Amino acid sequence: MMNRPKFSRSLLIGTLGVLAFALLTLGQAALERTAVAAGQESIQAPIFEVDPLWPKPLPNSWVQGMTIGLAVDFQDNVWIVHRNNMLAVNEIPADGDSPITQGECCFAAPPVLAFNQAGDLIQHWGGPGEGYEWPQSNHGLAFDHKDNIWIGGNGADDAHVLKFTKDGQFLMQLGHSGGNAGSNDRENFGRVAKIFVDAEANEAYIADGYGNRRVAVVDADSGEFKRYWGAYGNRPDDGPLPRYNPNDPPAQQFRSPVHCAELSNDRLLYVCDRAGDRIQVFTPEGTFVKEGFIEKETLGGGSAWDIAFSSDADQRYIYLADGVNSKVHIIDRESLEVLTSFGDGGRHPGQWYGVHSIATDSQGNIYTTETYEGKRLQKFVYKGVGSVKRYQGVLWPSTDD
Repeated sequence: MMNRPKFSRSLLIGTLGVLAFALLTLGQAALERTAVAAGQESIQAPIFEVDPLWPKPLPNSWVQGMTIGLAVDFQDNVWIVHRNNMLAVNEIPADGDSPITQGECCFAAPPVLAFNQAGDLIQHWGGPGEGYEWPQSNHGLAFDHKDNIWIGGNGADDAHVLKFTKDGQFLMQLGHSGGNAGSNDRENFGRVAKIFVDAEANEAYIADGYGNRRVAVVDADSGEFKRYWGAYGNRPDDGPLPRYNPNDPPAQQFRSPVHCAELSNDRLLYVCDRAGDRIQVFTPEGTFVKEGFIEKETLGGGSAWDIAFSSDADQRYIYLADGVNSKVHIIDRESLEVLTSFGDGGRHPGQWYGVHSIATDSQGNIYTTETYEGKRLQKFVYKGVGSVKRYQGVLWPSTDD
């Protein structure tokens, strides 16, 4: 009779354990590969949750139009400018002119609105007045270091920038309606998208804009024109550009619109070439430093709509509003790499229809506005830095105790 080999019980258990561990390891690796393929691997980045109850409803049956300018002041009050002259037919004032709205709602809110951290409306003003030309289509709002407000416009004839005190007293107009002579005009602008005021040099950087293809810099007190440049620091050229193709070499001029120009704490200027799906970085004098592309396959309105820096001293992160893809991208400022994105298209809190402008407060919270039919201001509460997925979806508040 043939003798069978003998196995000890402990050897059998050990063999099965090794096999189980190997299968578990292979299964985990497969899951990780699947997650990576789906873009769901975890990375370290800032974490946010939408505050669905902020801000509080407007009084007086007021409604917002396209909400296209956003800034946070030194007291962490949140300011917007919206197009109260561009309401839908069913939103126009209840004065008998609307074929739809004949009741008690609605009335256009004043163009400039301010909210405190509790979401209360604390200030409102704006519109045509004596001594200045209010924009046909206001666009962009910024605070300077003296607590004054700057407003641009992207209407067909908007070739100027306005400066007001915080309570709406007119201070200065740069340029004149209808006066734009192109991207090399030193007196007027071309449908300005946004303004940033540098306290150190007392200069205003103007993203100019929808008609022109440049960044322009002026003295913040006198309005004196100081310098300007186009993409890569080139002299701006308003000649026709070929239609954007992500596979072509990058255009040597900005595409319309040049939608933001934001100076960091370490004095680098970040410029949104919106339809070019890119951010270009310059010195304050206009020397090109580098560029990064965001959602490069995006056509039409482009991906690079507006940026805000994280509130840490090093401003490690850039938050980019992407109106076409209905997302906010969190970008490593040093590498210009997109780390993670959140949001989606829709009407609910945490979603957007045309996310347009973005800003941060001293606590690290993010605020966004929406253009087109979005017509809204939202707040996203900063929850610290932690592990997040590459695409986070809609950031609904946590239900954890």
